[in-house]
Amino acid sequence: MDIHPANAKLGNDEPSIQSKDMGIAEFADVECINPSGHRQEVHRNFSTWSALSVGVVTGNCWTALAGSLTVAISNGGPPGVIYEFIVASLMYACISASIAELVSAMPSSGGVYHFASVCGGRYGRLTGWFGGWWNYCTWHAFIAYLVTTWATCCVVLFFNRALPVIEKISMVILVAGVFVTIVVCAIMPKANGKPYASNDFVWRDWQNNTGWSSNGFVFAAGMLNGAYAAGTPDVVTHIAEEVPRPGRNIPKAILFQNMIGFLTTFLYLIAAFYAVDDFDAVVQMSATFPLTEIYRQAAGSPGGALGLVIVVFLSSFLNLIGGYINIGRILWTLSRDDAVPFSSFTSQIHPTRRNPFNATLVCGIVSTLLACVFVANVTAFNAFVGSFVIFTTLSYLAAILPHLLSRRSNVEPGEFWMTGWLGFSVHAVSCLYIMAFIVIFCFPFAFPVDAASMNYSSLITGGLSVFIAGWWFVQKGKYEGPKFVARNSALLAKDAI
Repeated sequence: MDIHPANAKLGNDEPSIQSKDMGIAEFADVECINPSGHRQEVHRNFSTWSALSVGVVTGNCWTALAGSLTVAISNGGPPGVIYEFIVASLMYACISASIAELVSAMPSSGGVYHFASVCGGRYGRLTGWFGGWWNYCTWHAFIAYLVTTWATCCVVLFFNRALPVIEKISMVILVAGVFVTIVVCAIMPKANGKPYASNDFVWRDWQNNTGWSSNGFVFAAGMLNGAYAAGTPDVVTHIAEEVPRPGRNIPKAILFQNMIGFLTTFLYLIAAFYAVDDFDAVVQMSATFPLTEIYRQAAGSPGGALGLVIVVFLSSFLNLIGGYINIGRILWTLSRDDAVPFSSFTSQIHPTRRNPFNATLVCGIVSTLLACVFVANVTAFNAFVGSFVIFTTLSYLAAILPHLLSRRSNVEPGEFWMTGWLGFSVHAVSCLYIMAFIVIFCFPFAFPVDAASMNYSSLITGGLSVFIAGWWFVQKGKYEGPKFVARNSALLAKDAI
């Protein structure tokens, strides 16, 4: 058999079905599997185009950065926001390439959970356990933030076959929204007889309003805003078992997700900042929603600003559909390996809808409970949402670092494989960035600090990691983790690779 535990070393002498004198016909009574080692239960109804749409809409890069301007505008003003976003995007391009390489070799809906398990070698069960749980906590920290959670959850629950079309339409709306916003910001100031901002204001006038004395640290801390916008390159990996030939098509989707996200956000930032004619008014709104003031100055009226803000909220609503597509599938893949409580319930695929219905439903319930935290304590809720980037990057580190330390020997190369020094360099940059910035992103955003403005990300991350470790000791006896399946296995389902 060429189905091996995740901690099995991949060697050149590893037997495979096709290397033996055995035909596929002899396995006619064996159910076809996918690269996760599990039987193929979901339909491959996502094309490359719809997979790309899931990535672009769920990543939602330009609206994510627009929504985080409350914090971003203090970290250097417009030049800080732009340059911090550029550098963060370059770092996430490396992380994206690392994830693309792994998903090309192991196209499983488990995503970084599966990658961490296989790349971890003999420690694969443990690295996969933490990587999977961190990745799951990531999306709950995000989707609990919006009150539209159940509307979008129901779309994912009951319209599984329509999701590819819904995501395509959503991507068109998202791109059209940023195009309209850019046009309004570029044209309306001149139409209203107002001056544009100067080149110095947009590109050179550094404005540190954080209270930190070191501008270098302010720049590094400000990259959190860029990471929040660009930091979801694993999104499409979680539908790998629903895409034909995912080893080839998922890396394509990741590449174009990054390109579209960077281009639309970069152009959006330039247009928005050139439309500002009163930066002090924008800063005064930083405690609430400074984007509304930028839009008011750009459009020249409160009504025009409202229209542009509605575009942002519509994009965020569509983004949540993709969020539930992801988190439901993450919980499902953890459940089928007995990594979560009540896994016998959440590991089931709905017999007619062919989706992880129970897992997605549980995610909706958990998100509702987390949203109740907002009513009880706003600071606690903001701390949980603020840990989003740290959980994502920790899950990526759990997959990429073992891949690097093992010299990529635990993975059979897929169609996308960075050869020689390039691959090692990209993985090393990804890991160094993650390890450094996990620490930086735990520092307070600004001074002076009080109980309400303190950054509690380290507390949230540490506390949940302690829970994950405790559950490991409870469950490790029955938990096996994902399996490695050779790419030439005769048991693989059609279009599984």
